[in-house]
Amino acid sequence: MSIGLSARCDCVMQSEIRMMSVECAREGGINLSQGVCDTPVPPVVRAGAAGAIEAGRNNYTHYAGIRSLRTAIAGKYRSLYGMEVDPHREIIVSAGATGAMYCVFQALLNPGDEVIVFEPYYGYHVSTLRASGARPVFVRLEPPAWSFGASGLRAAITPGTKAILVNTPGNPSGKVFSREEIGLIADVAKTHDLFVFTDEIYEHFLYDGARHLSPAMEEGMRERTIVVSGLSKTFSVTGWRIGYVVCDARWAGAIGYFNDLFYVCAPAPLQAGVADGLESLGESYYKGLSEEYEAKRDRFCEVLREVGLTPGVPRGAYYVLADTSGIPGKTSREKAMYILRRAGVASVPGSAFYHDGGGDDLVRFCFAKEQTVLDDACRRLKRLG
Repeated sequence: MSIGLSARCDCVMQSEIRMMSVECAREGGINLSQGVCDTPVPPVVRAGAAGAIEAGRNNYTHYAGIRSLRTAIAGKYRSLYGMEVDPHREIIVSAGATGAMYCVFQALLNPGDEVIVFEPYYGYHVSTLRASGARPVFVRLEPPAWSFGASGLRAAITPGTKAILVNTPGNPSGKVFSREEIGLIADVAKTHDLFVFTDEIYEHFLYDGARHLSPAMEEGMRERTIVVSGLSKTFSVTGWRIGYVVCDARWAGAIGYFNDLFYVCAPAPLQAGVADGLESLGESYYKGLSEEYEAKRDRFCEVLREVGLTPGVPRGAYYVLADTSGIPGKTSREKAMYILRRAGVASVPGSAFYHDGGGDDLVRFCFAKEQTVLDDACRRLKRLG
């Protein structure tokens, strides 16, 4: 039989995250595997989307996004980070941060290009790279601080290297890259003439006084840094699929053309809703997010310690990698399934975040849940103690 699936299908088979969500539903457990926010959507965001629907704003938008949203994004970067961004030439609104990243890879990478990825990594980054024909090259982050050395990064550079991919704050580790680390990445990128692709979707989830630092803020990096972010996490609207790219105008045009090809545009009324949120909710809202989630983190990590699942305490995002060396099972999947069946709480096997068999003594939990759900999960986890 000559017909069949394309070779690209090997890159997009069901992820461990979705697999554990399916298993969780089958077991009737609490799903702390998938990064789905259960916290309320800000009223101004909901009202903005509903008002746009009622006003008939339900047609295609400009492929780069509605003007008010692009202007609001530029305003946020100016007020929070001191970055001047042209809303008409340097911002592309896309179908979530994942969709935005795919457009970036299609526009800026050729088949066979190498991209350095820090490990543990977010699986969709690697799958999207491979689906684009690029080749990820891994640099291991070492616990407990998930640090890396200059020698390890430089050793990963080859004549085929095109870019470095940074995720800060990071999924799954919760790592927030330091100024020194961002500076090192910037120096390497400038020395070897590389792009830096940076996923900053968790930029407003920061703990213990951590600050968000984008490589784009470093001297000489604005033109080579492609910032990918979105509003899905910030406003708890993961199903709305509103992400964006901020980059130099030389790259934005081509990224926008791929966005038009793949998605045409992000949902029109939902763009309006998040634009209203950005315009109305300022620094105090973002500070409140960090405080709320820091309290969730502290409570959840305390319970993990109590039951022998020592956490790598995250400084950002809303995930925690926990040590499962005391849990029965040979692989991280077996250990995750043991936790699910014994405690009724779903996690993600640590092997999902490594390319070479790493992570077998780790699982990842997501604590972005309403307090009652998180409290129930904590009670259930105590069955492991």
